[in-house]
Amino acid sequence: MAELRSLIVVLGDQLDLEAAAFDGFDATVDAVWMAEVVDESTHVWSSKPRTVMFLAAMRHFALALQAAGRPLHYTRLDAPGNAGSLAAQLQADIRRLKPARLGMTAPGDWRVLQAIKALAQVNGVPLEIHEDRHFFVSMASFAAHAKARKSLRMEYFYREQRKRHHVLMQGDAPIGGQWNFDAENREAFGAAGPGAVPPRAVFAPDAITREVIACVDARFAGHPGRLDSFAWPVTRAQALQSLQAFIRERLPLFGRYQDAMWPGDPWLYHAHLSAALNLKLLNPREVVAAAEAAYRDGHAPLASVEGFIRQILGWREYVRGVYWTQMPGYLERNDLDAQHDLPAWFWTGATDMACLRDALTQTLEHGYANHIQRLMVTGLYLLMLGVQPRQVHAWYLAVYVDAVEWVELPNTVGMSQYADGGVMGSKPYIATGKYIQRMSPHCKGCRYDPAQRSGERACPFTTLYWDFLMRHAAVLARNPRMTLQVKNAARLTQAQKQAVHERAAAIRRGEVGVAHG
Repeated sequence: MAELRSLIVVLGDQLDLEAAAFDGFDATVDAVWMAEVVDESTHVWSSKPRTVMFLAAMRHFALALQAAGRPLHYTRLDAPGNAGSLAAQLQADIRRLKPARLGMTAPGDWRVLQAIKALAQVNGVPLEIHEDRHFFVSMASFAAHAKARKSLRMEYFYREQRKRHHVLMQGDAPIGGQWNFDAENREAFGAAGPGAVPPRAVFAPDAITREVIACVDARFAGHPGRLDSFAWPVTRAQALQSLQAFIRERLPLFGRYQDAMWPGDPWLYHAHLSAALNLKLLNPREVVAAAEAAYRDGHAPLASVEGFIRQILGWREYVRGVYWTQMPGYLERNDLDAQHDLPAWFWTGATDMACLRDALTQTLEHGYANHIQRLMVTGLYLLMLGVQPRQVHAWYLAVYVDAVEWVELPNTVGMSQYADGGVMGSKPYIATGKYIQRMSPHCKGCRYDPAQRSGERACPFTTLYWDFLMRHAAVLARNPRMTLQVKNAARLTQAQKQAVHERAAAIRRGEVGVAHG
């Protein structure tokens, strides 16, 4: 057997034949390494849809590697002697294959990066880590951007990227004369609802995916989630079909309804592309180019296209930069000293709050919720309840098919839970149940009244909103964007404050909001 020059490590979220780690790949002396391991589904209690998403996509990518003529050492989850973790399996294969060096594209997870670095050092094998050119912005470029500013605000970063990559620009100016079209977006559906929304792009599981589903159902029987409706794209070709379907059918109304919710309809006008993007089945450049082309061809309005591109070129790149410039300490941030445990019913959906029941039920069924359900339903509730951010992070990382730590952690700790003290956001995103009432009809079918802050019918969101303002008054009063809300809370009478605190305490004890029977 010829000496193995390079063993190229490919992780489950690096499914790109054009990745930098393959530069200079020579099939006569190099090989690819991939492994399915239990630890990646148990270090957080990964839901069945999330685990199937990763494993099915990995197995299909293995076929693409073989079709490209790249020698592959692939360990399946059910392989005899599977070592159970990435580090342990790679250790065993280094001893067996004796590569002269390891190569990989930079991981998206700090924990994995440290484990592989340590393993290479222990084994005395050089490790070459290649820049992940999947992204528009290198980490060196983001670090330079961050160093030049007192605060990390996405809007200014986004404008820089629009200029640098000449996206939706006319010379040096933004097309349409403005950078942001939020004023034209984010409407609620009327009383008649969303109407005839195009069906979701679905991909019936093939034999490979069905085999993965059976394996996951057996191996992770006690994990949350269901698999009977699994239909996510798990190949490059399917991901491209999803992109084309979104541009054709949903993008024109994406902006207008990106914050709207409707009971029983998880898909609406959202893109459903984040999992394919985060596993690298799609490249963000082709996604942005397709959206911009739709505007220039007259297929979609500027407001929708700009709102969508901002999520990809702006927000997605920005949160990655925050993650890598703030880790490893960012994982432990808890600036509001939130110490409550995650409610057990977040793993089951057993709540009598209509909006949360809808969001949790669809999350467990599909491994998906749109961004407003994550931020302003599940995240809002956990923030105001005061749940320990590390537990909130573990839940989000576990339940969603698109969850990779570089994107999930900043969105959770920073954007959703305001646990980073304002690194990402200038204020905590808090609201009463009236916000949910405005953006959806959930409240019509709910036992709770969003207009009441105390009493038996008080909406837990509303109760917890006022409780949050009072508990954190000293911190929030120093924030100019929170001054009015803090003053409104201070105007409550002592009896009103006491009633709110008592109701909030009952919610935290699990006496309110839990479905029984």
